[in-house]
Amino acid sequence: MITFKEKLRKKIASRLRSKGSFFLDDLELNYTPQMKMGDMALTFPFQIAKQTGRSPRDIAVEYLPLLKNIEGVDKIEVAGAGFINLHLNRKTFFEGRFTASRCRSYFAEENKIIIEHTNINPNKAAHIGHLRNACLGDTLSRCLKDKGENVEVQNYIDDTGVQVVDVVLGFKDLEKKDLSDIEKYSGRFDYYCWDLYVRVSSLLGANPHYQKRRSEILKKIEHNIDPEASMARLITMRNVKAHLNTMNRLDIHYDLLPFESSILGLKFWEKAFALLKKKKAIFFVEEGPHKGCWVMPFEEDKEKEKIIVRSDGTVTYVGKDIAYQLWKFGLLERDFNYSLFPGSDSLWVTSIHPGSSHPSFGKSDKVYNVIDTRQSYLQKIVVQGLKALGFFPQAEKSIHFSYEMVALSPKSLKEIGQKISGEKKEKTFHEVSGRKGLGIKADDLMDSLEEKALSEIEKRNPDLEPLQKKEIARKIACGALRYFMLKFARNSLIIFDFDEALSFEGETGPYLQYTMVRLKSIFRKWENQGGLSEPDILASADLKNIPWDSLTDKEKDDLWDLIFYAAQLEEEVLHSIRSLEFSHLAKFTFNLCQKLNAYYHLYPVITESEKNVRSVRLLALIHLKNVISRALNLMGIPHPDRM
Repeated sequence: MITFKEKLRKKIASRLRSKGSFFLDDLELNYTPQMKMGDMALTFPFQIAKQTGRSPRDIAVEYLPLLKNIEGVDKIEVAGAGFINLHLNRKTFFEGRFTASRCRSYFAEENKIIIEHTNINPNKAAHIGHLRNACLGDTLSRCLKDKGENVEVQNYIDDTGVQVVDVVLGFKDLEKKDLSDIEKYSGRFDYYCWDLYVRVSSLLGANPHYQKRRSEILKKIEHNIDPEASMARLITMRNVKAHLNTMNRLDIHYDLLPFESSILGLKFWEKAFALLKKKKAIFFVEEGPHKGCWVMPFEEDKEKEKIIVRSDGTVTYVGKDIAYQLWKFGLLERDFNYSLFPGSDSLWVTSIHPGSSHPSFGKSDKVYNVIDTRQSYLQKIVVQGLKALGFFPQAEKSIHFSYEMVALSPKSLKEIGQKISGEKKEKTFHEVSGRKGLGIKADDLMDSLEEKALSEIEKRNPDLEPLQKKEIARKIACGALRYFMLKFARNSLIIFDFDEALSFEGETGPYLQYTMVRLKSIFRKWENQGGLSEPDILASADLKNIPWDSLTDKEKDDLWDLIFYAAQLEEEVLHSIRSLEFSHLAKFTFNLCQKLNAYYHLYPVITESEKNVRSVRLLALIHLKNVISRALNLMGIPHPDRM
C-alpha cells in the first residue's frame, strides 16, 4: 500500500502542479471512514482554504476536473465540506497484489540499529515480567528487519551486580557450598537460585553482618578475586544458559551477550569516567549524605543528584550503562574481545581475553533500550551523560522503549500458592518481585500453556502421533503467550490472570493460528480432491486478467473490504515502529482474521461450482494467507498445520 499510495500521490501532484505547488509536498491520501464514501480522500482544499480564506468545497470543485481519468481510479468526487474522494479500480488493485514487485515498500533509514532487551539478572529463573520485555523487544527487531534495517540484538548480562553477589553469599554463608558443589548440582539450577535469593534477601534487611558480607563479596567480584569471582561466573553462566533455553521456547534469540564484567575488566568505565570528569558532567561530593561519591546533577531537577560512583569506589549501574551506551554508538574508542557462547555457533559473548575472528559489533546509529517504565529516570541520566559529553545526535537516537510491568491478580497468586495477608488482601493486583519470590516463573507458565494446548489437541486430533501433538502444543502455547504480551498498550499495566492468558477463544494468539490452520486446510483439501497446489494455482492463472466481474456485487464489496484492509499491513508495521506500540499490529492482525473468517463463512471455495468465482476466491485466499503469515511472523507467532 505504501508504494501504491506514493505512485498515486505523484500522479495527483503532477495534475495539480499547474495550479500552484505550495501544498504539494504535504499532499496526503487518507482513508475514508466508510467504504461507500470511497477508498481514499484528498484534503488539500482545506490547506488552500487556510491560505486564501475561500471555501474548501469551492476549491475542491475547482480542482476536480484536473483529476479526471487517473489510472487506477474509477471515480472521483467532491464530498462533505471539501473532501475529494477517490474510488479505486478494484480489479486492477486486486491484480496488483500478484503482479506488483515483490520487494518491500519501505527502506532502511539507518546503517545499523542496536536493540537491547530481556536483561534478566543472572541470579535466578526468568519470570513473566521478563517475558513482556523479551516479546516487545523481539517484535521490534522483527519489524525493523522486515523494514530492511540492519539490526543487532543484545542481551546485557549484569554478572557483577548485587543480585549475583547475593546468590554467591547464599551459597557460601547459608548453604556452605563451594565451587565444586555448584558445579555438581544437577537440578533446575535457576529455580534453586530463585529460592536461595529470596532467603538471602530476607536476611539482608535486618542483619548488618550480611550487609557487610555483601559489600566484601561485591568488591572481590569486581576485582576478580577468587573464589568469589569464579563462583559468580559459574552461577551467571548456568543461569544465562537457563534463560536462553526459556527464550528459545518463544523463538527469541540474540546476536551478542555483553557481560558487565567485560566493561569493568577492559576499563570501559575508566575511559567513560575520565571523559565525564573532563567535561565536568560529574563532580566529587565533599560533605553531606553523598560525601565521597561522584554524582551527576539531574538536569530536570537541579536539586536531585544521581550517584555514579559510590564512596567505596564501586560503580553504580547507571555509570556502567553510560560506558556501555558510549560503546554502542562507537564513541568509546575501545572494543570488547569476543568468543562464542559455549555450545553455540552464532551467539557471541564479550570477554576480557583475546578471542577468535568475529562479526563487527556496536557502532550503531540508533539504540533502543527495552526497559520497564520504572527505569525511566535512569535512562534519562544515561541520555544526559551523552549530552554532557557533546554527543547530541546520539542522545537523540538513544531511545528508551518503556513499558508497564506485569502484575499478579489475587486469583493468580492463589493458584501459585502465594498467601496475602493484612491490608494487601484488599489490593486488586500485586507487583512481581524476584527479591520476595513473588512471581510466576516463565517456564512454569509455558508448561501450563502447553498442557492446556495438549489437552485441546487430544480432544480434536486424537489420532495424531504423540510427538506431533507435543510440537503443535508448543506452537500454540508460544502463540498464546506472545499475543497476550503484545495485545495490551505498552504503557498499560498487565494484571496477569491464568484464565485470560490461557484462553483459546476471542482476541488471542490461538484464534490467529486457527485462521492460518483453516487456510492451510482449505488448500490441502482442494489439492487432495484433484485440484491444483497453491504454486500451481498461481502459475496457471491469468493474473493480469482475474475474472473479478464474475462475483456478485455483494461479494465484490465484501472481498474488497478484506483485500483493501490487508494491503495496509506495511503501514501498520511502520506505525507500530514509530509509536513503539505493537498492540496496533496485534489488533490489525486480529481484525484481519475476523474479516477473513466472516468472508469464508459466506463464500466457501471447495463447494463452489462456478469456475471463475472459485478461481477468484482461491487467489484471494492465497494472497490473504501470505499476508497473515507475514503478520504472524512479525509477532513471532508460529503457525501450526493443525490444531
